[in-house]
Amino acid sequence: MIRVLVCDDQAVVCDGLEMILDADPEIEVVGVAYDGVEALEKISRTRPDVVLMDLKMPGMNGIQATRHIHQDYPEVRVLVLTTFGDDEWVFDAIRSGAAGYLLKGTPRQELVRAVKGTAAGGTHVDPAVAGKLFAHVAQSPAHAETTLVSDLSEREIEVLQLLAQGLTNAEIADRLFLTRGTVRNYVSSILAKLGVEDRTQAALAAARYGFIAKD
Repeated sequence: MIRVLVCDDQAVVCDGLEMILDADPEIEVVGVAYDGVEALEKISRTRPDVVLMDLKMPGMNGIQATRHIHQDYPEVRVLVLTTFGDDEWVFDAIRSGAAGYLLKGTPRQELVRAVKGTAAGGTHVDPAVAGKLFAHVAQSPAHAETTLVSDLSEREIEVLQLLAQGLTNAEIADRLFLTRGTVRNYVSSILAKLGVEDRTQAALAAARYGFIAKD
């Protein structure tokens, strides 16, 4: 069972999300929070697998809350669900440790799939904001790219490509006919060689190095 905490300052939004998610037999909404401070308090008590996080909230906003969650509860995955697709919001959320970024209005089936994928270790970015991320990393300094890429083995590059597509370790294992433990080791090695902390940052690096398509 995937345990989800919903965080949004609008009660009607929380009620709707709770209804959608609880309708799936594999998901349980374990709590609702209306700002970042309340989200942190409830995480300590409910221990969710995924926090569905809005960004613009009074008090502690979603960016600040995501940063605290990433630091204090690294096992908890934050999936941003917001109306804001502006560059500054997208980049700040990813830098703060968000595992995915969806816009409100996402079809319910896609939302449920994103929650399940995020809980399993996948990375989900709304197509409407993915282009912003690709454009951003494409303009980033590339002086260290050759060294970083040359450190990756052929198999690690294969794993990185699939990771960047949002596949979980289990899905990558099935695709490459490997054990999950082997894939987990490859992912750890990839993160270390790229000098990044999580799968989301690895996916951005894959885009920068041209390992995935930008369409």
